[in-house]
Amino acid sequence: MIMEKHQKIATILSNQNIQGDYYKAVFQVEDIPRLAQPGQFIHLLLPDFQQHVLRRPFSIYDTAPEQNKLSIIYKVVGEGTSKLASLAADTQIDMLGPLGTPFSPLPADTVIVAGGYGCAATFLAAKLAPQKPTVLIGGRSKLDILLKDEYEALGCKVLISTDDGSMGTKGLVTSLLPQIPQINWLISCGPIPLLKALAGIMEQQRIPGELSLDKAMCCGVGACFACVTKVKAENADGWRYARVCKEGPVFPADQLVF
Repeated sequence: MIMEKHQKIATILSNQNIQGDYYKAVFQVEDIPRLAQPGQFIHLLLPDFQQHVLRRPFSIYDTAPEQNKLSIIYKVVGEGTSKLASLAADTQIDMLGPLGTPFSPLPADTVIVAGGYGCAATFLAAKLAPQKPTVLIGGRSKLDILLKDEYEALGCKVLISTDDGSMGTKGLVTSLLPQIPQINWLISCGPIPLLKALAGIMEQQRIPGELSLDKAMCCGVGACFACVTKVKAENADGWRYARVCKEGPVFPADQLVF
C-alpha cells in the first residue's frame, strides 16, 4: 500500500503542559491532517536547534482535517522534547508526514492497551471505530495516566492501573485483561516490556491484533535502517530486520520477535 506524505511548514497553535512532564501541541498544517491514519506519525525538524540536525518522530494523537489541525501528546525526556516544549504559539516548524504503517480498522470487541503516552498513538483508531473499544491505560503513577476523559468522551469504557496504586487498580495494565469478557482484536502502544508481555498473552490466548513500537528514528522514511526490529521470516534464522519507520510502527503482534 502506497502512502502519500508531505513536507510542510506547520504553525503551532498551542503548546501547553497538561500534567507532569506531558505536553499537548496543536498544529495548523495543510494536507497532513487529511491524509493521516490511526497509528501514523509525523517527523519534526525543530527550529534553531542546529546542534541536533535530525528530525524527531511523534505519534499523531488527533486530527481535525476540516480545520487543517493536527495534535500530538509528548513527554519531556531530553534536549529535543525540552526544545519542543519551549516553542510558543505562532512558531513555524518543518513537518514531514504522515509516515508509517497505520493500524487496521478496529472490529467489534476490540481492546486497546496503552502504556503511558502510548495512549496518544491509539486515540485516533478509537475515535474512528464504529463500535468503541474498551481501553486499558497503565502507568507508574496517576501522573502518567493520560486521556482518560477524552477516551470516555468518545464512548469508550476505560479501565486504569498504576504501579503504585495512586489511580485505578494497583499493578500492571495487563492484569486488567481478565476483566474483559470478549476480545476479538487487541492493539497497543507503549514500552517494549509491555508489548513483549502482550505478545505472549496474545499468542497463548490466540488473540489477534497489532502492536505499535516506540523507537528512536533518524530519517523516518526507511532510508537509514537505524530503527530496525526483528520480525519473523521464512529463512534459516527464522527472522529478519524490519524498519519501524517504514514497515511499522504498527506490526501484526504475531510477526514480532522480542
